[in-house]
Amino acid sequence: MSSGDRDRIEGKLEEGKGELKQAWGDLTGDDKLKAEGKADEVKGEAQGFLGDIKNKLEDIADDVRDAVDDARDDVERKV
Repeated sequence: MSSGDRDRIEGKLEEGKGELKQAWGDLTGDDKLKAEGKADEVKGEAQGFLGDIKNKLEDIADDVRDAVDDARDDVERKV
């Protein structure tokens, strides 16, 4: 599992935890718990976004490696 995928999964879990805290805070009238839940949710969203960025960067790096390998193969065939 890539680190980007790991961040995306952990982010989703954090978002879920935050949503549960907010719901419990709503039920109990606990504004502090609702605020903590919102903070957890935002943290999870940010971690998921970071995971998306990591995955895209890994894809770009793979594309660059493939292009370099192709160019090297072309040069070797011509030499």
